[in-house]
Amino acid sequence: MNTPRTSAAILLAALLCAPALFAGEGHDHGHAAPAATSPALPRFTAESELFELVGVLSGRQITLYLDRYSDNSPVRGAQIELEIGSTKFQARQAQAAPGQPGDNTYEVLLLAAPEAGVLAITATVTAGTDIDLLAGELDIPAAAHADAPAHTHPWPAYAAWGAGGLAALALFAWGASRLRAVRSLRAGGAA
Repeated sequence: MNTPRTSAAILLAALLCAPALFAGEGHDHGHAAPAATSPALPRFTAESELFELVGVLSGRQITLYLDRYSDNSPVRGAQIELEIGSTKFQARQAQAAPGQPGDNTYEVLLLAAPEAGVLAITATVTAGTDIDLLAGELDIPAAAHADAPAHTHPWPAYAAWGAGGLAALALFAWGASRLRAVRSLRAGGAA
């Protein structure tokens, strides 16, 4: 087995495969699934032995979904009062689109879109003879952080850098062994 030729063949194979490894996101020409372009809306949950309340903030509007805790059935015709900070808001039953379920959906319109941070929310729910007090927190991310995508490198990028480093190291080792072989030939011929 000829070691320099074997090393050269391995090096050549690594260099020929390197472009495929260096093809990162956007360069593979495959059919990748489309990425979500909008961040999830801020939401809160509050539950008790009677009710489960989920609120979703979109700008100035909070959409509320009210269900029974025991069987997750929708609660129709409830009265919901939200207290955010020291301000109280009365929720109104949302109008569902034709053919769409919406009998457990309520809406609250705030005076202004809330600032980033954590808001304590207390809800007083009255449904028939059942009255309950629920508490939750709405965590609103800073707009600058919510809009900026996280800078990450997928594992193929790290693999490509590793393969490139190994190829460079193999090339260096091969060159060093060739240099030693030439020097030993010259030293042997001069003696």
